[in-house]
Amino acid sequence: MNRFLLDTSTISLAMRRNPDQRVLRSMSENGRECAMASLTWHELRYGVLRLPKGKRRGDLMAFLDEVLAPSVEVLPYDERAASWHATERVRMEKLGKPRPFVDGQIAAIGVTNGLPVVTANPKDFRGFKGVNVLNWANG
Repeated sequence: MNRFLLDTSTISLAMRRNPDQRVLRSMSENGRECAMASLTWHELRYGVLRLPKGKRRGDLMAFLDEVLAPSVEVLPYDERAASWHATERVRMEKLGKPRPFVDGQIAAIGVTNGLPVVTANPKDFRGFKGVNVLNWANG
């Protein structure tokens, strides 16, 4: 059962040459209870594939395919999420506070699945109604 939705910034902290130990510990402790948005999976793979071919790219791709993919469920941006996102997008625009599209999609997946978004960038989700945000990088 999923209890956390990891965003790209959180997983990226675990993938650094010198990974954030707090994030690694939290990911290890919560392992199979973590999920990620399909958009996060895209952002991670896109980022790795943009790197020049070599050891670093190979190591990161192996982490994605051999560690992350088997242990972290990928949740889709489905009809429920799209509907929630459309409503929130209009509300935020009317308030004069439009948010980046992808952040809204990730927030929508979290809300419609009843999961807090675990991010190292809480400001990215500020203002979205009903989004519970956690930051494992800050303890």
